Amino acid sequence: MSTASLSASVRTETGKGAARKIRQAGNIPAVIYGHGREPQSLMLNARETDKLLKSIAISSTVIELGIDGKVCRSLIREVQRHPFKRTITHIDFQELVVGETVSVHCPIVYVGVPEGVRLEGGLLDQIMHQLHIQVDPSAIPNHIDVDVSALKVGKSLHVSDLTLPAGIKVLDEPGTTVCIVQVPKVAVETAAAAAEPEVIRAKPKADEK
Repeated sequence: MSTASLSASVRTETGKGAARKIRQAGNIPAVIYGHGREPQSLMLNARETDKLLKSIAISSTVIELGIDGKVCRSLIREVQRHPFKRTITHIDFQELVVGETVSVHCPIVYVGVPEGVRLEGGLLDQIMHQLHIQVDPSAIPNHIDVDVSALKVGKSLHVSDLTLPAGIKVLDEPGTTVCIVQVPKVAVETAAAAAEPEVIRAKPKADEK
């Protein structure tokens, strides 16, 4: 499980006008919510927050949020950005509760070189880059390893084929394709050329020369 720390302070003023002033002062408005607690408005340092988000897997990293001296374990549920400047305009946090599972998107790491790539010149097409899983907060994995070394050309892995650690439930559809080893491009072009019918043209008559 990956964790990171971030400082926050409680804010009492809400609304668009207050949020605009917060951003102008170099901060980011935020909110934390969760089971059994009222949503609480927060304020984060923009530079510190931006630096942190560039270094973590946002959807699966537990954030130890320091709120006025108290630490609260949370997950980032939404990061809103300016449509043109791409600066962060608001962040939603969900407080983690002991014994209560959460759903997160966990990165996929492909392990090994497929047999179809090594021996047959195929190409591994990584269709999925993360899995949507349900898990206890204390057991959130940094990533999910997917072994592709046995895949031959034309073969694929689906969500139902994956072997996951105990306690993890996949929320993606079982039949969803995770990856596939594609037929080599040269072989496809050769087959297409062979399938193209030959055009036979009639020889011109003597008076047409």
